[in-house]
Amino acid sequence: MNTGTVGTVDRPVTHDPKKQVPMNPSTEVAPPATEAPRHTSGAYSARQNRNLEMQLMPEALARAHMQQRLYEAEHERQALRLVSARRLQRRAERVSLRARRALAMAVMQ
Repeated sequence: MNTGTVGTVDRPVTHDPKKQVPMNPSTEVAPPATEAPRHTSGAYSARQNRNLEMQLMPEALARAHMQQRLYEAEHERQALRLVSARRLQRRAERVSLRARRALAMAVMQ
């Protein structure tokens, strides 16, 4: 590779971290001034951004998957609380009915 060539995200020019240009999605990396632009305006940065987006895609998918799992778990907990509350309500109604019957029987005698 010649020294004027700029690497991509998955194929950097050098593997030495100190010599690599930091990749920030908010900043655009332009080709060196000594090299004549080979691409149309913006094509280089678009390709670099696309490479970065492709590299970050599994991260975004994992994040979306975890959010979906958390959402499902929360709804599962809500459903279990609702079932438990209904069960306790039915139990309380049965106890109340038994107490009413016992009171009615006591009054009748």
